Amino acid sequence: MKLQRLISFATLAISIFTLVLVLKRPAPVASALAPAEAASNAQSFQDKVNRLLQPKSPGEAESEVRINSGELSAALAQAAGAPTPPSPPANTSATTPSASGSVPTEFPGAVPNIKDYQVAMDGDIIRGQFLTQIAGKDVYLTLAGHLGSKAGYATFDATEVKVGDLSVPASLVNQALQKKLAEQRDQLKLPNNVKDIKVENGELVFVEK
Repeated sequence: MKLQRLISFATLAISIFTLVLVLKRPAPVASALAPAEAASNAQSFQDKVNRLLQPKSPGEAESEVRINSGELSAALAQAAGAPTPPSPPANTSATTPSASGSVPTEFPGAVPNIKDYQVAMDGDIIRGQFLTQIAGKDVYLTLAGHLGSKAGYATFDATEVKVGDLSVPASLVNQALQKKLAEQRDQLKLPNNVKDIKVENGELVFVEK
């Protein structure tokens, strides 16, 4: 009887500890940007995507478009609906933040409507962290892995998964993740003039045809 009670108490303690870790806010994957810097990064991202979507001239050599973490974070926040203030005009300061523009629909991987989103890239790893709801509770999910392409579609293989501050074996998540990606395959189609996508030296790289 005492053994059963000890096991019950131990199970309860583990459950409470796990719940605390799941609900605990993990360390952010990226530093917060000042509004003016976020607006500048979002505009820089937009300019690079516009350049990427422009058809190349006949005989033009293969080229790359590189996007850094700050630019990608600002664009994702903007696409998710977070207000991004416009860059202040010359000799004036920014006042009221307001949304300005959005990621073109041609850009693959539409961003869901979520409360908070951060992304960072290190070496060949891309790491995203977002706030969502699980069982009515706000929970941070962190997902990291390798981004690539196959047959004209973007691919992603997870190497790290965290729910709150609790690490989850990526092998337990990857199968479900790949199934979900397969269901949303149309959103992962690369633009016609892009032959590859990857993370290299901490930057998102689009290789043009």
